[in-house]
Amino acid sequence: MALLSFERKYRVRGGTLVGGDLFDYWFGPFYVGFFGVTGAFFTVLGTLLIIYGCVIDPHRSIWQFSIAPPDLKYGLMFAPLNEGGLWQIITICAIGSFVSVEISRKLGIGLHVPYAYGMAIVAYVTLVVIRPLLLGAWGHGFPYGIFSHLDWVSNVGYQYLHFHYNPAHMLAVTFFFTSVTNPKKGEPVKTSEHENVFFRDLVGYSIGAIGIHRLGLFLAMNAGLWAAICILISGPFWARSWVEWWDWWLNLPFWR
Repeated sequence: MALLSFERKYRVRGGTLVGGDLFDYWFGPFYVGFFGVTGAFFTVLGTLLIIYGCVIDPHRSIWQFSIAPPDLKYGLMFAPLNEGGLWQIITICAIGSFVSVEISRKLGIGLHVPYAYGMAIVAYVTLVVIRPLLLGAWGHGFPYGIFSHLDWVSNVGYQYLHFHYNPAHMLAVTFFFTSVTNPKKGEPVKTSEHENVFFRDLVGYSIGAIGIHRLGLFLAMNAGLWAAICILISGPFWARSWVEWWDWWLNLPFWR
C-alpha cells in the first residue's frame, strides 16, 4: 500500500527526453518511454545474437563458447558475420541497451544517479570502442565469453609484464576497496552513521549523513573512471612493461 501511494506522484505526464507523449506510459510497474522501447529492442536483439553465437560455436557450452572480435587484419572495418561481425553487432546492441535510460529524469531523481551509472558504461565503452579505435583495430576488444574473457584479461596483464604496477590501476583498486562494505563474519552491516563516525575519528571532521553518501558516490565513480583510464593508457600511450614506467622515481635528482 505504501508503494501505491507514491504512484500518483510519479505516474504523471511529462519529463520525457524524446518522443513526448508517444511512449509516455507504464507497463505494470515498468515505465516504457522512448528509451524503454530502444532498450528492449537492443536487449532482445543482442541476447538472441549471443544465443546464436553460442549455438554456432563448436564447443556449444555456456562455459567455453566465445564470440571473438574481428581479426586484426580487418582493422576498423566491418568484418564478415562469422569472423567478428557478430561481435561488432552485439557490441552495438550492448551500448544501445546500456544508454537507453531516462527514468531518473521522469521520477525527478538527481542526476548523480545516471552519472554514477554512466561511469560503468564509460569503462565498458573504453574497452570495446575507444581503446580499439586508438590502436587501429576492433580486434583489440575483449571477446564475449566466460573463459575466453578471463584469458583475455590474463593475456593483457602479461603483455605489460606486471599490470598491477600501472599507476591508474592502483588508483582504481584503491577506490574500489574504499567503496565496499565488507563486515566480518556474523557481524551485521552497519549504517552510514558508522562510516561517518569513522571519518570523524580519522580526520577529525564529521562529514555528515548526506556528506558520507556523497563521499561514497565520489569513491565509487572514481573506481570506474580510473579502471577505464588504466586500460586506455595501456597500449595507445604506453606499450612497455609497467615496471619500467617507475624508472622516473629512481632518476629523481635527490637520489644522486
